[in-house]
Amino acid sequence: MNKSITDINENEFTAVEKLTSREKEFCRIFAETRDKRRAAFEAGYKILPNKSALKLLEKQKVRNYLDSILNKQEGFHGEVEAGFRRLAFGSSADAVKLLFSENLTDEQIESLDLFNVSDIKKPKGGGIEIKFFDRLKALEMLSAVSNEKSDGALPFYKALEKSVTDIEEDDI
Repeated sequence: MNKSITDINENEFTAVEKLTSREKEFCRIFAETRDKRRAAFEAGYKILPNKSALKLLEKQKVRNYLDSILNKQEGFHGEVEAGFRRLAFGSSADAVKLLFSENLTDEQIESLDLFNVSDIKKPKGGGIEIKFFDRLKALEMLSAVSNEKSDGALPFYKALEKSVTDIEEDDI
């Protein structure tokens, strides 16, 4: 007897949707860094990590799991924090590849991760000049974002505490 999707109980459905530990690790790292190549490499996809990451992101079950992780994060603050984290700790390997490679195809250029690059110039004398974002500034901003996040609950807690105190004083 064939089962339709509505006939499958929750346990059977989650068994179909289960991810490998490497897929889960990829999702966790990607949600933290927003760097697909780094996430794939650190999750154990050492050979062609960029290609592996693209294949992983094509899988619906991986996207569903990743969405569930991202939904738990704090929206825009999570994006900002991930961006600063990527600037501060991101790889410059693709920029070096760009610097020393000749005649890259459009597809190869498109696949390069140049997130940390702030400026690329081709001086009149030849060669390529690549400038990177300031990692120390990114660390400072990351610290500020983290402090803002942790201090965010404190005013709410103080307001809640004050309202309880006000209510108790009114009862006296």
